[in-house]
Amino acid sequence: MSVTLNKKQAYDLLCEYNSGEYHLLHGKIVGDVMRWFAVKLGYADEADFWETVGILHDLDFEKYPDEHCIKSREIMESLNLEPRLIRACVSHCWGINVDVKPEHEMEKVLYATDELTGLILAAAKVLPTKTVNDLELKSLKKKFKDKRFAAGCSRDVIVSGAELLSWDLDKLFSLTIEAMRASENVI
Repeated sequence: MSVTLNKKQAYDLLCEYNSGEYHLLHGKIVGDVMRWFAVKLGYADEADFWETVGILHDLDFEKYPDEHCIKSREIMESLNLEPRLIRACVSHCWGINVDVKPEHEMEKVLYATDELTGLILAAAKVLPTKTVNDLELKSLKKKFKDKRFAAGCSRDVIVSGAELLSWDLDKLFSLTIEAMRASENVI
């Protein structure tokens, strides 16, 4: 029998493998974003699961950056976590370290928004108010085009994620900004 984690258990597990403030905050934010998308896209009954996936998606990144998602799979399998949770978390590394392509809409949303949340936070931080509440789509698009801005955020993954969802970038950007505005963890 596989193990199902609630939000607190997922965050506690994240903390076992991560200590950096950024990584822990990123897990919370992506969890919030995933919950928001679950409700928005008609999966409200799965919102807890989507949030757990968001919290745990980078479980191994801090300790094993060169084996990202490979180690996550090993850790999660050793804990007998739900196979669909493992698959969802691993699929966000598609084309990087694994060949598990995002198939479920939830996996596609994670793949598309993971990098984008970092870009949105960076874009908000350069605003005078430093808040996502004041970030406009036009400003985010301009930052997205500037490859030097938040250079660590893969534009290729973001574009690929939008394509997987059959959304244009404006839709992906607008919805993700909206999701982040709803997050209690976005300052």
